[in-house]
Amino acid sequence: MNYKFSSLLGAPYRGGNLVIYDNELLTPVGNRITQINLTESVSSTLPFENGRQIRTIAVSPDGRTLLSIDDEGRAVVVNRRRRALLHHFSFKGPVRVAKFSPDGKYVACGVGRLLQVWRSPGLQKSVAPMELHRTYGQCHSDITTVDWSPDSQWLAVGGKDLSTRILSMHPIPGYRPPTLAGHREPLVAVHFTSPKLQESAGLIGKEAPHLYTLSRDGALFAWTYRKAEAAAQPVPTAATASDGQRKRRRTAGGSSSDDEGEAEGEQGNGSSSSDSEKEEEEVGGDKSQARAAAASAAAAAAAAAAAAAAAAADAAEQQSDTFAGGHWKLTEKYYFNQRGAKLSAAAFQGAAGLLAVGFTNGIFELLQLPDLATVHTLSIGREALSSMEFNAAGDWVAVGSAKLGQLLVWEWRSETYVLKQQGHYYDVSASAFSPDGAYLATGADDAKVKVWTPSSGFCFVTFSDHQAPVTAVQFLGSGHAVVSASLDGTVRAFDLVRYRNFRTLTTPTPVQFISLACDPAGEIVCAGSRDTFQVFVWSLKTGRLLEVLAAHEGPVVALQFCPGAPLLASASWDKTVRTWDVFNGKGAMEALQHEHDVLALAWRPDGKQLASSTLDGQIYFWDPHDAVLQGTIAGRRDIAGGRLRADRRTAANTSSGRCFTSLAFSADGSFLLAGGSSKYVCLYDVAERVMLRRFQVTHNKSLDGVLDQLNSKHLTDAGPLDQINDDASDDDDLLPPTLGGGAAGASDLPGTGGSKRAPAIRTRHVSLSPTGRSWAAATTEGLLLYSLDEGLVFDPTDLAEDVTPAAALKAVGRGAYLKALLMAVRLNDPSMVQHVVLSTPPAQVSLIANQLPAAVVPKLLGELGELLPHTPHIEHLLSWAKALCVRHGTAIHSGGSGGALPALRSLQKSLARLHEDLATTCEANLYSLQYLASVGQGQQHQPQAPQLTGGSGSDGVASGGGAEVEESSADDEDSNEEEAGSGGAVDSQASSEEEEESSGEEEEATSSEAED
Repeated sequence: MNYKFSSLLGAPYRGGNLVIYDNELLTPVGNRITQINLTESVSSTLPFENGRQIRTIAVSPDGRTLLSIDDEGRAVVVNRRRRALLHHFSFKGPVRVAKFSPDGKYVACGVGRLLQVWRSPGLQKSVAPMELHRTYGQCHSDITTVDWSPDSQWLAVGGKDLSTRILSMHPIPGYRPPTLAGHREPLVAVHFTSPKLQESAGLIGKEAPHLYTLSRDGALFAWTYRKAEAAAQPVPTAATASDGQRKRRRTAGGSSSDDEGEAEGEQGNGSSSSDSEKEEEEVGGDKSQARAAAASAAAAAAAAAAAAAAAAADAAEQQSDTFAGGHWKLTEKYYFNQRGAKLSAAAFQGAAGLLAVGFTNGIFELLQLPDLATVHTLSIGREALSSMEFNAAGDWVAVGSAKLGQLLVWEWRSETYVLKQQGHYYDVSASAFSPDGAYLATGADDAKVKVWTPSSGFCFVTFSDHQAPVTAVQFLGSGHAVVSASLDGTVRAFDLVRYRNFRTLTTPTPVQFISLACDPAGEIVCAGSRDTFQVFVWSLKTGRLLEVLAAHEGPVVALQFCPGAPLLASASWDKTVRTWDVFNGKGAMEALQHEHDVLALAWRPDGKQLASSTLDGQIYFWDPHDAVLQGTIAGRRDIAGGRLRADRRTAANTSSGRCFTSLAFSADGSFLLAGGSSKYVCLYDVAERVMLRRFQVTHNKSLDGVLDQLNSKHLTDAGPLDQINDDASDDDDLLPPTLGGGAAGASDLPGTGGSKRAPAIRTRHVSLSPTGRSWAAATTEGLLLYSLDEGLVFDPTDLAEDVTPAAALKAVGRGAYLKALLMAVRLNDPSMVQHVVLSTPPAQVSLIANQLPAAVVPKLLGELGELLPHTPHIEHLLSWAKALCVRHGTAIHSGGSGGALPALRSLQKSLARLHEDLATTCEANLYSLQYLASVGQGQQHQPQAPQLTGGSGSDGVASGGGAEVEESSADDEDSNEEEAGSGGAVDSQASSEEEEESSGEEEEATSSEAED
């Protein structure tokens, strides 16, 4: 099965900078990037991966190029609109900040203490995608922030050396970057002000600031640049510098310093001018001997000089002298008074003159520049804010907290949330699809249950009633409720209509539940315990404990009801799978013996086969009714993953993790999905007992167990280098907080294994959609969704019984054109689709096209191509085609809408045939069209006769009407005669027909007047 990665759900924000472009929020999630459309509330994950956790992202001003850099400085360049990976590149060092220039030609990257300016990569694949323009080494410590001037000619760089430097984009002879000092802690943000902000400062009586610097201790400094008043010579540019260098070569004994070079350049100018005067006198004195030779030599010299000047202009960039030749002055200081908190994030918005700052105590503050008036103060939580970003208009500000794993987008004018999403803080342990496939429920070690919409990628409800990690979740048969089991000893049922916990199931003595099962009718709930080895049975309607099944001698790790029979299957570490008749109260029916501990089980949808996995990596297939073993699959080699950093054995010799902990059958029972404590998820053919495909859920080298071979240089006497604590770093960890000891390990308590340890990649649960077109894997990084197409859109109307032609016509009559169109596509009725398309009002075409899923676009485009040659409503169908291509053009280009290209070709052929027919018709009736056009122009320019006011009787009205008819007919006759005389292209037959028509109009007017 050709499943492809589709989306990543449940993964929280772990750190890195946020970017907002064109109402889309880009956020790093592990080694991937999630793109959230803030206007349509749709989230998607870009289909590429970095080698490690992403720390820095940057988007070009036109929004087409995306630069993603991981924590080791390896970058990927992506065409964001096409979602195509273009280049791989390495900066050979950690990059803390990267920013494109306003003109989009360059990108500045802070690599350690060096600032590197690179030419922006192109959108075409090449061997060397990025070209280094210039490297600046003036900083003495790591660079933390950088900003471009509005003209892309100057850069402001701040770092951990407590100072800011102003660097020129291109070399300027004699220019030494000034150092703006005064801060007591590392810089968090620097910002060049806009001319509008400088003008606003002058209106309120302040000195216009040219630069703002903001440090971690909350100190905001405003700097003003002043030109030198007594500057005798302008600052030379790059072009004059090249001239000075050429003249310097002619002068002997030149010095290498910049100041002496400038002085010698001036002297060189003077000497060269005197030499040229002498040469002109010599040539003037000897005019009679070499006039022709001098003329030819002058022409050749002029051509050579012009060519050299053009080459120099192309090679050397012109550098502005905006901040050269003067001095900087500190004009204003402002301190944020947040007791006991440091400033951790900041963002400037130059167009609106806003400043947003975030502190380590979770407080967010918004200020208006340049008067520094507080607009809003908001407390998001008690943890530090990691990143902030404004949108282009300045009315939205995005805030990310790595410690909370939370993303917020705040609309400060209306004081409302545009986005508020928080993923699971710890590992996702369980997942389940709803019966119709429209929703997906997840449970995690953070004791929360979340319900997601896979089509949009958003979580719409979170239940926090559990007090311990959630171990299992399942939907009821109706799909209106979800049930979860937890280690806190409770099984809770949540209503998805009223969003509340309507039933809590407990036991007489506290136990820890690790497995859960609900019968298809939704009346019986069963849960297996870890410590008492029992299975508890409740009635969901009454909440009473009906029965306790005690036969296992180990933890009950898996429970599942048979789809077609009243049987309950339970798997345990006691090497058995037992079946129970829960409804008739007969107790244990059969015990299926295994050679090793049983870890997972799954029923085939028809209930005639049971699959179980054991600790030795085997998958057993049983006939549960006859207790007969039908076959096995040896999956030990298939599930074998990489080598852990703490392993003393190689990946080929280790035995840990070589087993399946979760199984799931497809809807038709033809294949089996299996996952375990490894980086792989295996897909098996049930009939042939062979592996069809193996999916690697991640390539993130930051996680443990991804690499098959470890680098020996990272091994020290104290253990792996990555596991040694380095508390001096103030950067976000970027890794999931799955420390040894689980949630208790975060406190570094003795015995909890609280040392720094990279989380190991594993798949704790796999689940398949009822449609079979998608499946989910609960991994260390989050919930990964794989689907047969990128749309991952399942419409419940696929399984509904009321999808009929009559229902579609009824929806058209009610004005529900979107619903009617979806029904017509599901029915696969071309005539019904065409009827709905033609019945849709033109004003609603664009709106309906925006709401259509990408999966139906190829079908609709094909119907438009078939309908075009047989209908006169060509403009209406063209508006449909334009709206579909504009809205779903990205999906069509990237191949997300399967079969769209053949439909587009069919549509293009239909349009080409229509164009040919229209062109032939126009050429055959060229003169008639010219005549009609001239007649129309004449009627537009004819004067209107004033109405005659007669007497009060009916005769006066009749006579007035007759006069109007005679006058208008006379005017028409005159205009027709003028057109016939002036138009040489109109033939005589047309003019005779025109005279006959005018005479006929006169006769009709005369007869009507006579009758009156």
